[in-house]
Amino acid sequence: MNEQELTKTLELLKTEHRDLDAAISALTEAASADQLQIARLKKRKLRLKDQISIIEDVLLPDIIA
Repeated sequence: MNEQELTKTLELLKTEHRDLDAAISALTEAASADQLQIARLKKRKLRLKDQISIIEDVLLPDIIA
């Protein structure tokens, strides 16, 4: 993947991460919250965070001076 593709993928992942955060909040506030569904969404959100970190590391590598 080139830098443009990585940047586009990064933005899509960040958007999905924010959407999941909103969905988790809405489900948590619901009176009949499905704990299994919330747990699955949280797990998906963590995977997205890991993918975001990997792409950010590729785009902005650490520079050891």
